[in-house]
Amino acid sequence: MHRRVLPIVAFAHCMLAAGALAQTVTYRGLLEEMLNRESLTRVPAPWFDCRQASSYDRASVSAADQAGWFANGDADKFVRVEERGGRKEWVMMDEAGPGAVVRIWSANPKGVLRVYLDGSETPVVEGPMADLLRSSGQIGGVAVGAPLSAERSRGCNLYLPIPYAERCLITSDEPGFYYQVNYRAYEAGTAVETLTHAAARRSSELLARTQARLDDPWRPMDAGEGDFTIAPGETREVRLPEGPAAAGQMFIIPAAGSPRDALRTTVLEGEFDGERTVWCPAGDFFLTGPLFNPVQTWTNLVDPGTQTLRSAWLMPYATSGILRLHNLGDEPVTMRMGVAARGYAWDDRSMHFHAHWRQENPIHTRPMRDWNYIEASGEGVYVGDTLSVANPVLEWWGEGDEKIYVDGESFPSHFGTGTEDYYGYAWCWPGVFQGPFHTQPRCDGPGNYGHTTVARVRLLDGIPFRESIRTDMEVWHWAECDVGYAVTSFLYMRPGGSTNRAPMPEEAARGVVDPAPLPPPFRIEGALECEGLEVVSSSEGMTVGAQDMGGFARDKWSGNSHLWCQAREAGKSVELRIPVEGEGPRRVTLYATKSWDYGVLRFAVNGQPAGEELDAFSGRHGLVEPTGPIDLGVHQPRDGALTLRVTVVGSNPNSLDPKYFFALDAVRLEPAPR
Repeated sequence: MHRRVLPIVAFAHCMLAAGALAQTVTYRGLLEEMLNRESLTRVPAPWFDCRQASSYDRASVSAADQAGWFANGDADKFVRVEERGGRKEWVMMDEAGPGAVVRIWSANPKGVLRVYLDGSETPVVEGPMADLLRSSGQIGGVAVGAPLSAERSRGCNLYLPIPYAERCLITSDEPGFYYQVNYRAYEAGTAVETLTHAAARRSSELLARTQARLDDPWRPMDAGEGDFTIAPGETREVRLPEGPAAAGQMFIIPAAGSPRDALRTTVLEGEFDGERTVWCPAGDFFLTGPLFNPVQTWTNLVDPGTQTLRSAWLMPYATSGILRLHNLGDEPVTMRMGVAARGYAWDDRSMHFHAHWRQENPIHTRPMRDWNYIEASGEGVYVGDTLSVANPVLEWWGEGDEKIYVDGESFPSHFGTGTEDYYGYAWCWPGVFQGPFHTQPRCDGPGNYGHTTVARVRLLDGIPFRESIRTDMEVWHWAECDVGYAVTSFLYMRPGGSTNRAPMPEEAARGVVDPAPLPPPFRIEGALECEGLEVVSSSEGMTVGAQDMGGFARDKWSGNSHLWCQAREAGKSVELRIPVEGEGPRRVTLYATKSWDYGVLRFAVNGQPAGEELDAFSGRHGLVEPTGPIDLGVHQPRDGALTLRVTVVGSNPNSLDPKYFFALDAVRLEPAPR
């Protein structure tokens, strides 16, 4: 394999110093730590364990019980219910300190969220959970906005740190939701300054600066050397300045006859102090997956317009650092590359950066199983991962929960509620999004068919380990089929640390493996799609539009979509014009949808009551299903059309918020006797 050394490193004469150990953990210090890339490169001091409280199904007790281990009732599970102040409160987390909450996620936040610290009966955080997790909440009169609080693809996240000295109790006064709480558990005796309203107000300017910096973390860097070409089978090498030093911001601009495959077949390798710690296809390393998809996180930036991929992971070394680019494809790759190196104070807490890639395609989805991202031995911190999925069907691929074992745990200290929940979104939502800590830069569709790429970057919620870590994700698909997974795990580890991930050149050389094309969508014979009908009128404040249903089930909704009407109170309605060819009355048959948050519907055709009321509640949380045919009777067209009016008139007592949604799939007209 041919190698050439490329002089494309800019060296900044500044020193990243190993500052003094923090004497006290504070709210202000945690905000500052968020923006300190260098802090990730050192063994935490003071030491902490990162743990997770979640609403995972408590039937999951042992891997020996296949059914229980993959149980999927991952909502409404709490530590306990208690009476407080004359009301019921459902306890999500109750942990003795010292510690700090660093992330709260929910798919459907409910009730008033209260955070009680150090045994106080007065919560330091109190407000509607939906507001606090969707960028419109306050703590001590200080607004908490994006990006630390934001809803992205229906997942609601709060990344504001909440430190406490002795105890943290988190509750809601309304049940029925999914949740995850990530928190740091510091070693006993660690001094922690408990968050107060006064402390939040004193640091309001720092909070604003932190939010702004997280929203716009990228700064210009030198353009690097001119273009160079890597022939098939060739390797190009970049030798970094003599250490101690650190590689910082890096960019590559690849081009090839098949740039999509080039992002998989061009592999980045990193060797630091004689240890290979990075081996990863370029697209996966930069979180974009197959093809150039837009990415902007705290660690990566991808601009599809210029086809520029940037990384800001800090990669320190004591004596030597080498970066290599391997072309495992069968076409030459033209490349421009730049690396910014700088001084670094290497000490006994310093760690090397690791990025390890694994691909398996095909994976048969039955029986369900835990699919291993990585196992690592040594001392370090797990700081994130990116997953690319090739899904051959419309159905949802990611019901699986993360299971993360630290230092030989027999039961995972991180047990999640769904793959999309782990990556910060919810409800298998196909919308792409960006954020400093998580992103879904690609989701092909329709439904969840095709290529999907997701990523999570862990800053304050990085997971330290003394001896080992094992990260698994359940393969839990709604359909029995063959999928493809490609994952990259990011860690920092002390020198000498090892993993179970060896280079996979044969897998990378395959390029991008596309799923088989979808068959034509199922359609109800002779029916008109409601999402294609003219909306004559809809109530004020109600959103009406097509929703792709391919991710819920194949061959259940005509055209794999329906007309989704998002009403939030009774009395809201939508009116559709149904064109009619020819003369004479028609029997009207409607096809609609049932779901866990749908209301009771009343129908009218041409202003006259039609059919019976329909309770569109599906019967249980998580169930979405077609209604089957609904007979609305025989009606005479007027001016070549029928007018269908659907009104939500109430809600089943068991229907969950927003309670009044409804959806219309298709309508079929048949000639009827006069």
